[in-house]
Amino acid sequence: MRGDRARPGPLVELDIESLDLEAQGVAHHEGKVVFVSGALPGERVRAEIRRRKPRFDTADTVSVLRESSLRARPRCPHFGVCGGCSMQHLDAGGQLAVKQRALEDQLRHIGKVQPDTILRAVAGPPWGYRYRARLSVRHVAKKGGVLVGFHERGSSYVADMQQCLVLPAEVSQLLLPLRELVASLSLRDRMPQIEVAVGDTGSEAGLCIALVFRVLQTPTDDDLALLRSFARQRSLEIWLQPKGPDSIELLCDREGDAGGVSALAYRLAEFGITMPFRPTDFTQVNHAINEVLVRRAVSLLDPQPSDRVADLFCGLGNFSLPLARRAGRVVGIEGSRALVQRAADNAAFNGLADRTEFETRNLFEIDPQRWAALGGFDRVLIDPPREGALEVCKAISSELGVAPTRIVYISCNPATLARDAGVLVHVGGYRLSAAAAVNMFPHTSHVESIAVFDRP
Repeated sequence: MRGDRARPGPLVELDIESLDLEAQGVAHHEGKVVFVSGALPGERVRAEIRRRKPRFDTADTVSVLRESSLRARPRCPHFGVCGGCSMQHLDAGGQLAVKQRALEDQLRHIGKVQPDTILRAVAGPPWGYRYRARLSVRHVAKKGGVLVGFHERGSSYVADMQQCLVLPAEVSQLLLPLRELVASLSLRDRMPQIEVAVGDTGSEAGLCIALVFRVLQTPTDDDLALLRSFARQRSLEIWLQPKGPDSIELLCDREGDAGGVSALAYRLAEFGITMPFRPTDFTQVNHAINEVLVRRAVSLLDPQPSDRVADLFCGLGNFSLPLARRAGRVVGIEGSRALVQRAADNAAFNGLADRTEFETRNLFEIDPQRWAALGGFDRVLIDPPREGALEVCKAISSELGVAPTRIVYISCNPATLARDAGVLVHVGGYRLSAAAAVNMFPHTSHVESIAVFDRP
């Protein structure tokens, strides 16, 4: 719900029929679809029309006339203004149900497939889970100085945030001190973002928090002294990023000392694995859910001691190394040479170098001949970016090479999973044995999922 605007649109009463993938209520009015922010299925709301399009309108909830039993009171005082969350008004069970239904709908409508079994959704702590974040920084004189936080909903403006309940409390408590720090720097107008990465190795030292300051000009000696002092006082790692993500350099460790060594890492305790990482490396935002997801993926793939297993889009080895505890051999394939090297380093760090190998290949351009040349795999895990793994699925579904008996596909986009599932089932002859939603991002509309494909 939202307050009045300078130029309010017309008010209408709407019956909400469902939720879309952006957590907007879906209604119909005068023959058109209306997408209504802040509304839930089964509710009747008074809404303000925000924008009219030829085929649909968008609106904001002004008041709820008939409330859903699934409606929850948002815990965050910034909800509705900050664009970081879109579902705090829906209770935890409702969020899971919406995401599971979104997954099933996409599989049915896009892939023309239906899983034999719907697995229990993967869920975890709903608050303090976000171990990665990109905070925007703006010096706004009209608002009294520097703002640090997420963008406002549907806007390029930075929300005036005092706290963030989906960040760990230790990170949330930094939002206001970071405003003061940036305001004291000479380059406050040349620092557009601060990347946050949090590690937890389970030691008495607690969480390791790394802040990566994007700097568009060289910091002065005074700036560097202020940054080191901030790190020392709050036991943080400070990194500087002058160019792209690979340009980051550790300015100081948690003692504020230059020349230190980063302590960033996360654990996969069930498999006895510790994964060091750099703060701009891709790691899952939600470490608690990642542990459950890795456990579920390894269990579903069920690698045997004699199996040769492929981990496609392997990144740092998040799935490769746990799989190597169970399989005979794991081959991790990734498009980034730097990530491949770090995956190999992580395998060596965990004593798994003799059971793993890592290759740099562009999996978006793989074809049946290149796939067959890899030598055949008994089982395959696929964990692609949002674009999905269409060429991989085409290659696996071809008649060249030995088809793996089981595939586990981890997805961060149900639409591309559904498209690829259609290829594996209708072209490759696989059966979609099971699927489940994964609530990696509670209170957001983001849908992560896992699917299992078996050869008949």
